[in-house]
Amino acid sequence: MRAGITVLDTGIIVLALGLVLFSAATVYAPGAGVPQVVVESDGRRWEFPLGATETIAVDGPLGDTVVELRERRVRVVSSPCTGQNCVAAGAIRGHGQWIACLPNRVMVSVQAGGTSGEGPAIDASSW
Repeated sequence: MRAGITVLDTGIIVLALGLVLFSAATVYAPGAGVPQVVVESDGRRWEFPLGATETIAVDGPLGDTVVELRERRVRVVSSPCTGQNCVAAGAIRGHGQWIACLPNRVMVSVQAGGTSGEGPAIDASSW
């Protein structure tokens, strides 16, 4: 028996690497269309194109959380929660990024947009 890498071993390695790269590209590639900013609170949902310039006050159980969209970025400007983690998170702009104000039940995310104006449904969530 000979030690070393054979042609079959090389083929299996190349096939495995190709499968890993294809899977990563499929899972992590953003969808087509204009990215959408989605703001959700207590069953209500607002959608804006990422390039919009808006300042909205989202009413939650503790009061208003103010969300600002500007220069293809979105951030929470102020919130009535005590921890202020949502404000400290800073601005987001990339597909899949999010900011949550859990005490005030406000969720802000950037999602891939579709050409029909509807973004894709959330396929996973972890709390």
